Amino acid sequence: MYEGGINRGPKDEKKLALVFTAHEFAEGAEAILNALAKHQSRASFFLTGDFLTDTNHTPVVQHLIQENHFIGPHSDKHLLYCSWEADRKTLVTHDQFASDIEANNLKIYQSYPISEAPASSPAEQYLRERYGSSHAAPASSIYFLPAFEHYNREIVGWAKRMRMTLINFTPGTRSNADYTGEADTNFVSSQAIFDSIVKKEREDPHGLNGFILLLHLGSGPGRADKFHTRFGELLDTLAGKGYQFVRVDELLEPKPETNAPNQTPSP
Repeated sequence: MYEGGINRGPKDEKKLALVFTAHEFAEGAEAILNALAKHQSRASFFLTGDFLTDTNHTPVVQHLIQENHFIGPHSDKHLLYCSWEADRKTLVTHDQFASDIEANNLKIYQSYPISEAPASSPAEQYLRERYGSSHAAPASSIYFLPAFEHYNREIVGWAKRMRMTLINFTPGTRSNADYTGEADTNFVSSQAIFDSIVKKEREDPHGLNGFILLLHLGSGPGRADKFHTRFGELLDTLAGKGYQFVRVDELLEPKPETNAPNQTPSP
């Protein structure tokens, strides 16, 4: 936990959640989805409302839904909720925050196919109560990753009041810098990002167990050194070390093991 938000899952299993955010760009989508399919794995995608309503991205969103990837809110308009200063002063009112997230959740909800199936999760119930039962609501909006991956305890509390759990990336690698452009003073190369992940896996006593590894679906024209060209190699490397790639809800809500039929528990 950090400032009330979850930034790492259980450390006792070699499972990690690959998490992607997107607001404007998605040029890495094809390579990322192909690599995930190769490994028969699912990831988590936190999308802004602006991304969801951009028709250029509609095929990507539909692919995510069809492949049963996790889709959650990332702010409707990619708002900065609190200042960068040490006091992290909240920059929006509660009503502004609630309206922003409601709009984002509604656009996620409307992206799913029509269904009259009964609600089966708290997130589905939450969305159906507000928007009716005409769509197969995603089970992912119960988790929320704030824009800029930046928040304070007040934002965490507001999210809880909306039945959402705020999450963030696990610190220790440079993966979240894959959006930086060559002209930026904080530019981090794809090689440096790759090396930082491998280094963290090697040096952390728990490896990458429980990691929420954040990347971006696209970085736009300001970056030529696209990390998505190394993503498949990253999955191959980590899979070779025994890691499983799971959705963030599967990482944070592991289902209890059940005994096979006619099998009694071990003493």
